[in-house]
Amino acid sequence: MEHNDNNITIVDENGNEQLCEVLFTFDSDKFNKSYVLYYPMSVEDEEEEIEIHASSFVPSEDNKDGELSPIETEEEWDMIEEMLNTFLDAEGDEEEN
Repeated sequence: MEHNDNNITIVDENGNEQLCEVLFTFDSDKFNKSYVLYYPMSVEDEEEEIEIHASSFVPSEDNKDGELSPIETEEEWDMIEEMLNTFLDAEGDEEEN
């Protein structure tokens, strides 16, 4: 994974690079990992539902690159879903003001 500010480049299982926008990242003391939520930037159509992806990662020493890993446990997914809902609620509140 390469990242700069709000974009990361993901390489899929077929070796294709895909530019993604980072929604947000957070750390979990419980699982001792960092997580990133992102979505493909190729989605141009606002009507289309954006598919949000989540991965865990361990930041490198210089905080530039990290190795993305799949989410492995139901517990982690539950926590990520909770964080995402909190994030989306906060975003919704901001738009109303």
